[in-house]
Amino acid sequence: QVQLVESGGGLVQAGGSLRLSCAASGSINSLNTMGWYLQAPEKSRELVARITGVGTTNYADSVKGRFTISRDKSKNTVYLQMNSLKPEDTAVYYCYARALAIGTMTWSDYWGQGTQVTVSS
Repeated sequence: QVQLVESGGGLVQAGGSLRLSCAASGSINSLNTMGWYLQAPEKSRELVARITGVGTTNYADSVKGRFTISRDKSKNTVYLQMNSLKPEDTAVYYCYARALAIGTMTWSDYWGQGTQVTVSS
């Protein structure tokens, strides 16, 4: 099995910064795209940022210039540096990974448990 464990969420004042981390572990043969999605109350899950296996990045328009996604392939970890945070960034942030699992040798999508980010004004 593959697990994604997020950390780094919390409460921060508007204009502040947070750094989210997501470490993938378990029966992983290979990781491809990893990313971060948010889900605000009564809203559907939507893309914040993603990074492919070759380093191509994509960002939601609302976070361009403020957030930066990166990864450390040696640690199977993806990061989201969140700067200039706004109250509207408040949401649960979920880590995503597309992984080739040992055993099944099948590509599947995996999700973390979510980490709460709250930005106060």
